[in-house]
Amino acid sequence: MNVRPELINDCIDRDRKAEFELYKISYSYLMSICFRYTRNADKANEALNIGFLRILTHLKKYDSAFPFKTWARKVMINTLINEYKKEKKHHETVMYVEELFETDEFSDLNSAVTKMNADSIYALIARLPAACQQVFNLYFIDGFKHKEIAEMLEISEGTSKWHLNSARKKLKIMLEDIELPLIIAKP
Repeated sequence: MNVRPELINDCIDRDRKAEFELYKISYSYLMSICFRYTRNADKANEALNIGFLRILTHLKKYDSAFPFKTWARKVMINTLINEYKKEKKHHETVMYVEELFETDEFSDLNSAVTKMNADSIYALIARLPAACQQVFNLYFIDGFKHKEIAEMLEISEGTSKWHLNSARKKLKIMLEDIELPLIIAKP
């Protein structure tokens, strides 16, 4: 995603054509982030629109010394977390479990994963419960630590670790239950 400084300045000046061009340039990158964190395409589109509006609204705060892609990613992830918190409060789906620690029980690599394509892996992750999916994405895909995840999602570190372990267990069961010939990546 290569964004010219002039385009950003035009967006700050509320040039609609520039805003649309920025949207087209950043759409696929931001949508891939949204799709990882949401459960379906409709929610991903909704989150993308909310996040892009937030990007446009806060564009004056962007420091051109840093890559735009990194800044936009951070804004989008924060937007997704905020949307998740709203949904969590609405549905009361998070289970709080204290002092549950990560184990090495599931650290062995399942050979089925090496034969799967990315779409198949994302499909399995999308089947996880919302809280487990959020923690799994933040931890493994975006590289956040449990302390950071706990602060972002307003849960304890123990709960974050519990959700990660729960996600691992559920993914292991899903991998055992799937028929590999249907999802093996083509050479």
